[in-house]
Amino acid sequence: MTFTIYNRPAFPKQLFLLQRQSMFELLFKKFDEKIALTTEEKEMSRTFFVPKKLRKKQYLLQEGDPCKYVAFVEKGILRLYSVDDKGTEHIIQFAFEGWWIADQFSFLTGEPSLYNIDALEDCELLLLSKTAEEEMMQKLPKVEKYFRLLLQNHLVATQRRLISSLSHSAEEKYTELINSCPSIPQRVPQHMMASFLGITPETLSRIRKNMMQKR
Repeated sequence: MTFTIYNRPAFPKQLFLLQRQSMFELLFKKFDEKIALTTEEKEMSRTFFVPKKLRKKQYLLQEGDPCKYVAFVEKGILRLYSVDDKGTEHIIQFAFEGWWIADQFSFLTGEPSLYNIDALEDCELLLLSKTAEEEMMQKLPKVEKYFRLLLQNHLVATQRRLISSLSHSAEEKYTELINSCPSIPQRVPQHMMASFLGITPETLSRIRKNMMQKR
């Protein structure tokens, strides 16, 4: 007599736990690049985050609301932007997989945000509140070092972007963008890239055409 052994399907609770486990893989990879957490410390760090899924075009933050969370992007793309009196969008930041995003001023002060954050793709996020962040850094001192290094890198990147916006040509700024984010032309609409670079979509189209001709 022969027996056929089938793999039993995971129960809903098991599926949830497996999905939750996978949502932390990239975060722990980023932790490992800067700090050495033990398995126990990683397990403890999980308890401070709230997993969140966003559909494309769904808001994480809207202007006028306080920014209650910093978000780590496990999957998808978010953008941080403002809208002026004429209805023109000004994109401040894109956040791809492995990046963090928030209105830091609103997050730290609790004041209403001047920005919106929404999803350009379906997203999987890990949200961290201010209270949870402070408690995690208190209980896991290595994580405090991680966020300090993250803040230093952010300040350097902000300074470099300011210098670039003041002194570099539109083509140089676009080249810097695609060098830092090679997938961005395939994943972000051209008019949004133009907004981020502070140029018109027509100028960006001309730059891309010229670059293609030079190849």
